[in-house]
Amino acid sequence: MSGESLVAQQVERLAAARNRLRAADTQGALMLYAQVLRNDPSNIEALDILAMAELARGAVPAAIALLERARVADPGNAAVLAHLGTALRHARRNDEAEVVLREALALDPQDFVARLQLGAAIEDLGRADAAMFTYFSAISAAQNQGRWRNDETTAPVLRPLLRHAMQQVDAGRARIFGEVVAPLRRQHGRDALARVERCLAAYLGAMPAAYADDRQRPSLLYFPDLPARPWFGAELFPWYAELESHTDAIRDELLAVLDEQDGIEPFLDIALPAQRSAYLGGGAPQWNAFFFYRHGTRYEENSARCPRTVCALDAVPLVRIRGHAPECLFSVLTPGSHILPHHGVTNTRLVTHLPLVVPEDCVLRVGGEDHIWNEGRCITFDDTFLHEAWNRSEQTRVVMLLDTWNPYLTEVEKKAIGDLVVAIGDFKRAAESS
Repeated sequence: MSGESLVAQQVERLAAARNRLRAADTQGALMLYAQVLRNDPSNIEALDILAMAELARGAVPAAIALLERARVADPGNAAVLAHLGTALRHARRNDEAEVVLREALALDPQDFVARLQLGAAIEDLGRADAAMFTYFSAISAAQNQGRWRNDETTAPVLRPLLRHAMQQVDAGRARIFGEVVAPLRRQHGRDALARVERCLAAYLGAMPAAYADDRQRPSLLYFPDLPARPWFGAELFPWYAELESHTDAIRDELLAVLDEQDGIEPFLDIALPAQRSAYLGGGAPQWNAFFFYRHGTRYEENSARCPRTVCALDAVPLVRIRGHAPECLFSVLTPGSHILPHHGVTNTRLVTHLPLVVPEDCVLRVGGEDHIWNEGRCITFDDTFLHEAWNRSEQTRVVMLLDTWNPYLTEVEKKAIGDLVVAIGDFKRAAESS
């Protein structure tokens, strides 16, 4: 038989084997893959499929041997490395499994199955906390893609390990975040932290959030027994008058920024256009920002350009949480833009606007209730209620946006929530780097 005929025959066998797999004829597929391998001992697909079949029936050494052959034939094949790492873990060669699985994830960071197996290898090596972070990262990545939410979205072979991983994550998070609250509980008593404890339990999934208003859906943290209202009256914020008295000075600095354009950037730091479109609509929409603080970091150059604005902000009781708050900026919405309905992260902090440049046909809607900004008059709202804003004019709309604590929190609760938010952020970063 000619070389071309052999190649054609191999192609036909591979196609037939794949069809058998799709038809759930596993034995028929494996027979065809074995024939492919006899004619082409380095065929990656056949080596990989046959190896995983050996692993499924408990023939771990045979699976490793096949996968080692595949690795030699194609050293940069992430799927082969992931399967080899899994097989090595089953052989209790966990040191080697960790190395190989990390190689696989360096090539394909989104392989959440490989990351789950890495967590198991690390746990078997006695590093329980590191394993828990890795498990969390794997589960989060899978669930973000609609997988591992229940048995129907989880491969049967993975279910026992996934259940174990989830138990480890649940126990680890409860321990870590419980330790954050414990010193305040000892200092101030259990009653002073009762709402915080319920907030944490809801975050961890140990109890339902029990929203007081169906329009309210915090994306991160729901604090119970706070007044559930979209809008908060000026009488709750005695610092309004002082901030409003600086409106003209702040507007002058804003107009200078708009003239120069330096330092203005997109508010949405989302890389993918499809993700941005979920938040921003309208004709050629732009939601821009000139930041004084973002995620708790002060923008020194921007602040130096607007000293009177910064001085006014310094007199406001802003939320201050390492790596998270405050968030203060000139929020710039160009003509025709529409910030689409969405929910904020937590009802423990509120959003205040000081309107600076407001043309007609500009509206803020929170919880289904519309508000038209009045220049120089502050408003405060809970952005965990469904909210949106639009500018249907032909001019730019600008408000100064800043965040403050919900006034119905006690000082102890503010401290506890700040500590918890830092701990949650640290946990996520540890998981991302695992």
